[in-house]
Order: sequence, then structure tokens, then C-alpha cells
Amino acid sequence: MAGAGTTPDDPYIGRGFVRADGPAKVTGAALYVDDVRPRGCLYGATVRSPVARGRLKGLRRDPDFDWTDVVIATAADVPGENVIALMTDDQPVLAHDELRHVTEPVALVAAPTRDRALAAARHVEVLYEALEPLFDPLKAADNPIRIFGDDNIFSRLEMVHGDGLDGMAQAEAAGARLVRGSYAVGLQEQLYIEPQGMIAQPREDGGLTIFGSMQCPYYIVKALKRVLGHDRLNVVQAVTGGGFGGKEEYPSMVAAHAAVLALKTGRPIKLIYRRDEDLQATTKRHPAFMTYTTAVDPASGRILAADVDLLFDGGAYNTLSPVVLSRAILHALGPYAVPHARLNARMVATHTPPNGAFRGFGAPQVMFAAERHLDRVARAMGFDPVALRRTNLYRDGDVTPSGQRLFDVASLEVLDRALAAAEAPLPPSMVATRPGGGQAAGRRKAGRGLAIAWHGCGFTGNGEAALAGEADVSIDGHHVLIHTASTDIGQGTDSIFPAIVADVLGVDVQRVHNAPHDTADVPDSGPTVASRTAMVVGRVVEQAAHSLLDALRAEAQWPGAEDADFDTLLERRPSDAPLRVRARYEDAGAEWDPETYRGDAYPTYGWSCVVVDVEVDTDTGEVLYRRLVQATDVGKALNPVLAAGQLEGGALQGLGYATSEAVVLDDRGAMRNNRLTNYIIPTALDAPPMETILVEYPFAGGPFGAKGIGEIPHDVPAPAVAAAIEDATGAVLDRLPMTPEAVLDALEARETPAETPGAAR
Repeated sequence: MAGAGTTPDDPYIGRGFVRADGPAKVTGAALYVDDVRPRGCLYGATVRSPVARGRLKGLRRDPDFDWTDVVIATAADVPGENVIALMTDDQPVLAHDELRHVTEPVALVAAPTRDRALAAARHVEVLYEALEPLFDPLKAADNPIRIFGDDNIFSRLEMVHGDGLDGMAQAEAAGARLVRGSYAVGLQEQLYIEPQGMIAQPREDGGLTIFGSMQCPYYIVKALKRVLGHDRLNVVQAVTGGGFGGKEEYPSMVAAHAAVLALKTGRPIKLIYRRDEDLQATTKRHPAFMTYTTAVDPASGRILAADVDLLFDGGAYNTLSPVVLSRAILHALGPYAVPHARLNARMVATHTPPNGAFRGFGAPQVMFAAERHLDRVARAMGFDPVALRRTNLYRDGDVTPSGQRLFDVASLEVLDRALAAAEAPLPPSMVATRPGGGQAAGRRKAGRGLAIAWHGCGFTGNGEAALAGEADVSIDGHHVLIHTASTDIGQGTDSIFPAIVADVLGVDVQRVHNAPHDTADVPDSGPTVASRTAMVVGRVVEQAAHSLLDALRAEAQWPGAEDADFDTLLERRPSDAPLRVRARYEDAGAEWDPETYRGDAYPTYGWSCVVVDVEVDTDTGEVLYRRLVQATDVGKALNPVLAAGQLEGGALQGLGYATSEAVVLDDRGAMRNNRLTNYIIPTALDAPPMETILVEYPFAGGPFGAKGIGEIPHDVPAPAVAAAIEDATGAVLDRLPMTPEAVLDALEARETPAETPGAAR
């Protein structure tokens, strides 16, 4: 992008500037971790538990296999602590006594080629005594088979709002009608385009450099300090092919394994997962079982009280599950004002592979339940689903269950904007262009569904203040460098940050670059998670750019310097010494009590409304998408093209969650459909035309008013699809995914037409 610089009349922020990483990716110049092979590199592979639960008795090498150039590492080779440091110290780097899930890492091998390493891993037999596993999360709490603590509960939370259950009793006594419903969602795989991968390279000082595919470099630093027993390490992000939360905490495990092998062999180690291994071994979205009881005013449809119980399955280890549960309980009532509520949530342990971070972080599960429950209320009491939502939506000044008073609430605007856009004529049906499916002979019914989301941006409570993320900006000749640990995993961070700095300094964006995300150079900006990067770290970057201008003006000793622009200050700078300034997150005074879960749960909230039009094939149960409309409050669209792309990609991922992405486990708790051919995600042929409306309710704490938008598009496409199926056929689906088989089952069990809600228009 050419030009001498930006002006207030021609800023980069707010227009669709070119992605900084685009040319390198389309030309093949971008280096992913599997593109790099250090001199003398060996290849790593992982030996995994074949059972869900057992006592580890040892390892046996196949005597018929040639082991001459193979190195094997076990828990005994971990130089420091045998633990992956996260929220609790329950997950080992390598199992050493107890096996808690199928695919648990037991040993590592290194060999001169990848094929040789994989072959060697297959010829290591894990010797074990099998024990009875616990798979059912509904039976996990207080089960005599113990996985975690003395009750198998990773975390529990309870919130009481207003008069709690007393408010429910009072509402019922005054004539309110109670509506009860149960809802469930299954596992979902992140399915980033690039599998997990790390390179560990020994350094001359006896430390290590870790290079790989990741979201959070400082997570790996924290974990490896304990694994290695020292801090002589640096972590560098490679170009990363997607994450969606799957590369938040799990890369610490891959990095630890590569590090252990590198130390044992004294050689660089490259450890890249095969796709089948990645699907079987890595974390997934948590399954959840949710029950809702609401007291509803039969005259107005206002929800007067609610009792909510949430049960999440964390798998065999705790990972980040308590934080997932935290966001889930805070979002459990959806974007609706309920004066009295009791919310109870538990995260339990089972002998399945651990679950962890995934886009939305607990919110998509509960908002599916909250939206389907409103549809249940509408069905049971004869309300129009849209009118019922409008009656109960948050407005300015309303108070959430945590006691936070809301301002700049965009709930009604996103609803109205989405409904207005949905009035446009539908695009032609895709049925005629799709292979199979009966085409014109098929029996199809059309329907429309609507759902509304809210999503807290940034860390919960005082998390941002506790982290105090930092960012640096420095001068590099006539160019400017941005130093952050905030990674670009496809969402556009490496494009947004330079645009922010370019507008603050008034320079061409091509003169602003991101320094490599190397922990030897960049400060800890916090993890690339929680819809916080553009909003929270972007604000810190903006402040750092202002601080750079201030520093240049402080150096200047000539009249008028206090009003001079960046280039003038640079040209007349009295020194050529390096200049680098730092900014740190400044808390805006949020009040939060983590013990009682009272106070300001999030710095701000985003709001979104999704309208989906579908056709349901009543012979096959297939759901075909005609159009998806979403209106989303983004605060300020820093780059409207990137913002729309983020929202549309998230919505398509939400459609996969809705109707196709079923993780099938075998009797060992292992994923059976661990291939791209049988774990079904939407493709370009499945993606409907999308109308994406950017609503801007600026947030004072974000750069130029921006809010986080990374997670909100995934929150409610699934309940909108469920409502559309119900509108089309009368079939009620309250579990995810709604595969063709599930739709056919619901069609067979459907209620009478008189009990189905009207079209959501």
C-alpha cells in the first residue's frame, strides 16, 4: 500500500487494507514448522497408551526391529518436573505409573527419518495391567473410580442472582408457568489446517530454542521452565495454520516432548503429528449436559426466574477446564435479563482424552441450551419466538447475574438489523447443483431460525489486570517494529497491529512491521485467546505508539517539537541510539470477586443475531443451508474485510457444530473417525451465501473503539439451525450435532403441529 502516510481523513483503521501475511502465504514463502529442517535434525514420534485406564508395567522393544539408530525416552529422562504446568499439576509429560486415557503419551522415540521414527514407535509395546475405566460424565462425581481429587470434580461454581430459587417459588405462586428442558452437546474437534508440530534445538548455553505452531508462546515458556528445571530457553512462533484454541495449551505438551528428546540426543528434534494422531490425541470442545427451568409470565412472556444446572466433561486431565466452566456459567442465561436465578455448574473427570480450549470457550454449549430453551418456552406457551426474545433481551442499565451493570448494549440493534436483512429474497436453492440427494425428486421443507448471542470480550473478571500484558514499539531506521507475544493464527493480528501504529504515527503501513514472536525479544502480552488480542493488546499497542511519539518529542530540543509529526521528529532526531518504548495494560477499575463471582465479569460484551434459512430433506434428514445472515456488534471494524471474514468463518464452523461434526468414540474412549474423510466439516459446497452486517457500538477500552470478535460468530448458529429445522418440520432437536440420523429420529418423534412455533420472521 503506497503513500507517504495516513491522515485523519484517510486512516487505515476502518478500511480494508491488504493482509500483511498474504503475499508470503500465497507465494509459498511463508515457513511453517514442517517447512524447516535444522542441520542434524532427528524426527520424533510418540508411543501412546492403548487403554483408557491401567497401571503401567513397562515397555517392551520388538526384538525383530532394528533399533540401531533409534533413541527412546521415558519419564525417567525428563530433567526437571514430570508435569505439564497449567491450572493444576495433574498431567504428566510422560506417564510413569498410571494410564488415564487412551493415547496418553508413555514414551518418545527419535530417528533419522520421520518414517523410521513412526515405525519405531509402532514397535514399542506398552505393558500394562488393565483397570476399569469411567466414561460416563453423568456418573463421574463421587464415583468410587477416582481420577481427580476425592470426588472427580475438576471445578464447581454456583451463582445466585436476585432471590435465587426463592424468586422462582414467588413467581410460581404469583401465577408464572414453569418450563423445563434438558439439552446436550457433544465433542467438537478444532480441525486446524496444520497439525501440531514443534522443533526443539539445543543452544550453545545448554538451553533450548523451541520453534513451532502455537497460539501462546509464554504458555510454553512457563511449562518448559519446570520440565527443564531452568529458564535457558526461548520460544518462537512459526507461521501457524490455524488454532481455534487447539493450539493454546496443547503445544506445551508437544514442546515438552521435543525438548526431552533434544536433550537426550543432543540433536535438534522435529516432532510433527500425523492427522490421525492429532485428531485422536489432542483436546476437543467439552461435551455438556444442561438442564433449565424457567418461571415465565404467561401474559408478557417475561422470564421471571431461572434454575440452571450445567455438567461439563473435562476428560482425564484438568487442562483449562475450570476457565471454560467459568465462561459457561457467566453466559448460561444468554443475552436475556432474568431478575432471579440460581446457576450451578460442575466440570467432571472421565477416562477420555482431555478436553480443552476451543473457540467460544464454554459459551457455545450454554447458548445452544439457552436459545433452545427459549424456543421451548415459545412452543409450550404459544409465544412468537422472536417477540419472546425481544421482550427479554438485555437493555442499557440491566444487571447480569454477576451484578455487572450493562451499557452500550447492542442487542436490539443486531436483532433488527438481522431481521431487516433477512427480508431480502433468498438466493436460489443449492439442491439442483448438488450431486445425489434426489435433487428435484427429494421431499424438502423450508424453514427459518433465529438466535441471539452475547459474548464477554477479554479475560474474565480481573484477569487482564492480573496479567498486565505488555507491548513494545521501537524504531528500526525509518521503519517501526512492534514487539508482542500476540500471535497471528490466521485472524489478522499481524495486519491489524501495524495499521493501529501507522494511524497513530501518521506513516505508511508498509513502514510498520511485527517483530518475530520470539520470547527472547518480545514481552508477555498475554495469550492469543478470549477475543482479547485486537481489543486488549491492540489498545496496549496503540498506547505504545503514542509513547514512542512522546519519547521522540522529549528528545527534541527545538521549538515546535511538541507538535511535530513522526517523520519530522525522526529526521531531526539528535541521536541514532536505539529507541524502544513499552506500554502495559491499564485496568479501567473493574471490580470483581473471584470467590463469589460478583462484579464486572468482562470489560465489555459483543452482541450478535444470526438468522438461518434451511431446507430439510425429510427422506434423508439432510439439512441444506440457503442463507445465513448475521448482524454483529464489533465496536469498531478495524479492517471491515478481515472482520467480515472472521465472522463468516466462525459462523461456518458453527454450522459444522450444528449438523455434521460428530466425534465418535470407541469402547476405549478413542476417536474412531480420526480422518478428514470421516470427521465431516462444512466445505465450500456446504457454505451458504452469507450476509454479514457490522454494527459498531464503540468500546472506550479498545483501540479506536474495537471489541473482540473472534469467538462470538461460533456461539449461536447451531441453535438458529435447530429452530429452522423445527420451523420447517416440527421436529424438535435439543442435542448436538443434528446429523441426518438425528433429524430423522426427531422427525419420527415430532410433536403435533399445534405445538410447534411459528416461523421466526
